Amino acid sequence: MSDTQAPTTVPAAPSTAARHRSAATPLLTPTGLLTVLLGAALPMIDFFIVNVALPTIDHDLHAGPAMLEMVVAGYGVAYAMLLVLGGRIGDMAGRRRLFLWGLAAFGLTSLACGLAPDAWTLVAARVAQGAASALLLPQVLATIQATTTGRGRAKAVSLYGGTAGVSSAVGQVLGGLLVSADLAGTGWRAVFLVNVPIAAVAWLLAVRTVPETRSPHPSRVDGPGTALLALTLITLLLPLTEGRAAGWPLWSWLLLAVFPFAALAFVLVERHAERVGRTPLVPPSLLRIPSVRSGLAMLIPFSIGFGGFMFEVAVALQSGLHYGPLAAGVSLAPLCIAYFAASLAGPRLVQRFGRRVVIAGSLIQGTGLIALALTVHAGWPGISVAGLAPSMAVLGVGQGLLLPTVMRIVLSELPAAQAGVGGGVMVTTQQSGLALGVATLGTLFLALLPSAGIRDALLAALLAQLAIVIGTTFLALRLPRAVR
Repeated sequence: MSDTQAPTTVPAAPSTAARHRSAATPLLTPTGLLTVLLGAALPMIDFFIVNVALPTIDHDLHAGPAMLEMVVAGYGVAYAMLLVLGGRIGDMAGRRRLFLWGLAAFGLTSLACGLAPDAWTLVAARVAQGAASALLLPQVLATIQATTTGRGRAKAVSLYGGTAGVSSAVGQVLGGLLVSADLAGTGWRAVFLVNVPIAAVAWLLAVRTVPETRSPHPSRVDGPGTALLALTLITLLLPLTEGRAAGWPLWSWLLLAVFPFAALAFVLVERHAERVGRTPLVPPSLLRIPSVRSGLAMLIPFSIGFGGFMFEVAVALQSGLHYGPLAAGVSLAPLCIAYFAASLAGPRLVQRFGRRVVIAGSLIQGTGLIALALTVHAGWPGISVAGLAPSMAVLGVGQGLLLPTVMRIVLSELPAAQAGVGGGVMVTTQQSGLALGVATLGTLFLALLPSAGIRDALLAALLAQLAIVIGTTFLALRLPRAVR
């Protein structure tokens, strides 16, 4: 069977269970889908929106480099650490209920961030905001999985993937606009306060348009698994994101030394729980599903590269090219627009070409990185926003074809009962990859700054990301040929 032609099959008659689920669970309306996607966009935007506001936060709160790292890392670590647990609780208690609680908590913690009187209060509020995001986001994918079928589900998952990528770039664009606008003298605080009315509107819409779903066989929370997953992510992400800013103190090395033992213990505990008939936090059987295994294997390096790229660009544009927050944000607009257009075209292309869409997206992304590196090499330090636009647009097309399709592949074979935990595992993988990208490619970039200068440090980081993209292209060959 060729890659370009998906097999033609005759749809089977729906099973009794499927007919019962259809009758019992209302389908997600277009307004309901828009509402859950709006809820999904909020935590994704907030992972990046703070980047262009960091210099202003530093000036106003006298935060210093280590504290600024904590403003970013506190959100990311809490977010990644609790995502799977959020998915599991939604499966048990009801996904609409958790979605509403998550929206309310996100709005309140955003308000706390916007009103923070000092740096330590801001860090604490950001940690709480990350926890609220972890309650909110897994319910989106789980609701889509439970309330859609067939082409409707494929389109909804593709729109979710498009939202995920566009929101990441929009975060920095919106952050630049809000800081520059200085609405009512709020400055950087506006990047958090803007979430409050949006979360309120999403909450009111969700009450009316999002149906309640839950797992047909809810299980108790896996306490040992939850604790070990938290320990695993903290011992990896915290030292990698905070260690450089703090001067790599002893605690950072001790945590990194603990990480492999925590990860091994987590795997062993989860395998044992599943073997004796309990329901683990992350069922190892999920990774035996080919689409989940191959999709996650590709999502990790993509997220590492994307997270590092967004961080490097935010620093290079403001510190190297001396763009203001507005110009730094607007320079990413071509990437956003191209990404969104490609993500909308993706479902039709996938139906015809299968996994070749992912391969093409990876190759186009590599082309965009090469074009950006050539632009930086030839034009530095006089590169205009318009001069960056072509390479940014090419990058956006590649990423818009790749990420939504990979997310669709990961979710394509998940049983409905594991929709919440499967979505949580996928988003945890993505968010951990983003944080690792900042920690690894970002650290490479910052380490080279004193000796190489901003231009050459950026070029080195872009070439490192290009190597990652080459790897993801080969990993795409392991994806299912036809995408459901």
